[in-house]
Amino acid sequence: MFQLGKTIVSEDILEKDFVCNLSACKGACCVDGDAGAPLSVEETKILEEIYPKVKPFLRKQGIAAIEAQGTWVKGTDGDLETPLIDNKDCAYVIFDGKTALCGIEQAYNQGIIDWKKPVSCHLYPIRVKDFTEFAAVNYDKWDICDAACSLGQELEVPVYKFVKEALIRKFGEDWYAELEKVALDMKK
Repeated sequence: MFQLGKTIVSEDILEKDFVCNLSACKGACCVDGDAGAPLSVEETKILEEIYPKVKPFLRKQGIAAIEAQGTWVKGTDGDLETPLIDNKDCAYVIFDGKTALCGIEQAYNQGIIDWKKPVSCHLYPIRVKDFTEFAAVNYDKWDICDAACSLGQELEVPVYKFVKEALIRKFGEDWYAELEKVALDMKK
């Protein structure tokens, strides 16, 4: 672990390799697990605002879940997260054949909204836990991503480079530039 500004960062994000391999996993991270995607308070407001524009992209089951539970929920641990369909799929999940995709991101890709998706989804496999004085930035190893780890090794892409856009979105350009310096220093 090392400190970077007001973050404590796991060296795993510099040392481990990762490139999403949707053809192998079929977007399992959006349909597996026992909770929705983590959200910030600001993101809950964004979801409320964009829902009417995202709704046409969603499956009827997702719309039903959102209209019954809301555009976001408090999880069993009290954290804010996306609602689920029958405690499984994220309510915002759509499918292209058998591959899970994000309905929010599809609306973004088509220029309907200007918000890509929750930053926790954009950052994956990095998870950020906010504390009073700092944020912990960790690599989340999940067996459903084994193919992504293999592809990352094959292509020699470390986690932090794979999620560069999301890290800049979360922490800013200057923070990412400092992270790159740490990564270069570690290679020496």
